[in-house]
Amino acid sequence: MIERHNTLHGSGLRVSIVAARFNDAIVRELVYGAHDMLMRLGVGDDDIDLTWVPGAFELPMVAKLRAGSGVDAVICLGAVIRGATPHFDYVCSQAASGIAAAGIDTGVPVIFGVLTTDTIDQAVERAGTKSGNKGSDAALAAVEMAGLITQG
Repeated sequence: MIERHNTLHGSGLRVSIVAARFNDAIVRELVYGAHDMLMRLGVGDDDIDLTWVPGAFELPMVAKLRAGSGVDAVICLGAVIRGATPHFDYVCSQAASGIAAAGIDTGVPVIFGVLTTDTIDQAVERAGTKSGNKGSDAALAAVEMAGLITQG
C-alpha cells in the first residue's frame, strides 16, 4: 500500500537559506516564499538564517559550508534566465550538480530552488504569481527531507 504523509512539522529544525543576488527582484520573492512556508510549518524565526551570494554559480560552495554547520537542511534559491549566449547552460549545470553534491557529501538535505527559465516572465510566474512560489515549494521539500533524514 502506498502512503503519503501530508503533515509536515518543522518545529525544532534549523534551516539555512542561501540565495543568489543576481536577478534580485525574482530571488527576493523566492526567499519570502521560503521563509513564510518555513514559519507556517513551525520552524522558528531564530532557526532560519539567510546568506546572500553573488549568483547561482556560487550557491554550492556556501550551501556545503552551511550544511556542515549543524543545520538540518539548506535551501538554495536563485534565478537563471536564458540569454543570447551559452552562459545559461554552464551556470545551470554547475549550480545543479554542485548543489546535489553538497547534499550527498554532507548527508544534509540541500534543496535545489533555482529557477532556470527562458524568459523573465516565466521567472516571475514561478516566484509567486501564476505558477505559485517555488521558494515555498523548496521549503516544503527541505522540511520533508529533514524529517526523512532524522527518521533514518
